[in-house]
Amino acid sequence: MTWQGAADAPPSARIVSLAPSLQPTERRVVEWILADRSTTVESTAQELADAVGVGRTTVIRAAQSLGYGGYPQLRVALAQELAMQQPTDDAGDGSMLGGLRARVGRFGGELSHAMSAMTEESLVAFITALDDADRVLVLANGLSIPLGLDMMLRLNSAGRSAEQLMDAMAQQISARQLGAGSACVAFSGSGANRATLDAMRAAKASGAKVLAITSFARSAAAELADVTLVVPPVNESFRDELIHTSRAAHMLLTEQLVDLFVEHRGDRARDARAVSMSMLGSALQE
Repeated sequence: MTWQGAADAPPSARIVSLAPSLQPTERRVVEWILADRSTTVESTAQELADAVGVGRTTVIRAAQSLGYGGYPQLRVALAQELAMQQPTDDAGDGSMLGGLRARVGRFGGELSHAMSAMTEESLVAFITALDDADRVLVLANGLSIPLGLDMMLRLNSAGRSAEQLMDAMAQQISARQLGAGSACVAFSGSGANRATLDAMRAAKASGAKVLAITSFARSAAAELADVTLVVPPVNESFRDELIHTSRAAHMLLTEQLVDLFVEHRGDRARDARAVSMSMLGSALQE
């Protein structure tokens, strides 16, 4: 398999979303590239192979796994990415506030690539499945629970009834009872959460359409889903996906997905939102 996302996705986004699923030697190559993109641009395939300690053909296969015709095309793409990248001050001014601003600035600089792994086809299929479903179940466990809750609440406010259960066994039971004509939306940054995968399998066995939002293109969740939206980790590693900021990109995606859903559904969704806003307004006190 090679890259299945958008053709204009930069090399770093491709690497972080595909690296966990590559062969070990190819993974070593792409991790080396990600660690020093500038040196890679100046290196031949043989020079890179010597530096990593692999064969030249492994470097070529790694480039092809990322969706490029060969290593020269990867070098060009890396050069373009570096040219477009805005420099950031990693250390700030030494203060805590300066460090915070530097981190946020660095995150903002990478955020533009967060949606680069998607295709128009997958996005349309995702929104259409939400609109067509008789019933929608949102699955999320661990650190993804707030993402699922946000999606569920936003969908309900737009007139798309959706539910989310906190207990893992309850999720499986509910998912198994969905049936054809229903949709199951699963959030899993790692794509490897056991409880989420079990519930996804139960939904699939029921005949429901399974939709996934994950960080890695060949994760178990992505393989299980009928439609997958991949949001590459902003901080460029599997470890960072687990503990750092990729969920901020997922949250941004959730908000925009519901907006796209409202546009797709039209007046029904806009009217539902108006009712929700009216109820919120009446609940506020001066």
